[in-house]
Amino acid sequence: MTFSKAIKTAALSLMIALPVAGAAAAGHSYVNVEQYGVGNAAGAGQTGFFNDMGLYQNGAYNTVIASQDGNMNTTVVGQTGYGNGASATTIGSGNIVGIAQQGNGNSADIGQLGNGNAIGVIQMGNGNNASAVQVGTGNVTVIVQN
Repeated sequence: MTFSKAIKTAALSLMIALPVAGAAAAGHSYVNVEQYGVGNAAGAGQTGFFNDMGLYQNGAYNTVIASQDGNMNTTVVGQTGYGNGASATTIGSGNIVGIAQQGNGNSADIGQLGNGNAIGVIQMGNGNNASAVQVGTGNVTVIVQN
C-alpha cells in the first residue's frame, strides 16, 4: 500500500467513524461531509458542545482536515476543482471559520485560539495560498484571492 493510498484509507475510515463517535460524545454537535469526484480526502474531529461542521468537495484530489475543541464553533469548507487543500483548527468557543476554494492547487491553513473569532477565506483561480492565525477574543480576518 502506497503512502498516498494509506492516507486516503485512513481519512475514509475517520470520515465514517468520527461523525458517529462525535455525535455520541460531543453533545448536540454536527458534522456533514459530502464528496463528489475521485481521490478526495476529508478528516473531521470535534470535542465540546453545539459545534457545527460542513465539509464539501467536488472534483479530484482535494483534501480538508478540520477540528474543533470547545463549544458553539462553526466550520464550513467548500472546495471545487483539482488538488486544493484546506486545514482549520479551532480551540475556544463561539468561533467561525469559512473557506471557499474554486480552481486548482489552492491552499488555506487556518488556526484559532480564543473566543468569538471569525475567519473567512475565498480563493478563486489557481495556486493561491492563504494562512491566518487568530489568538484572543473578537478578531475578524477576511482573505480574498483571485
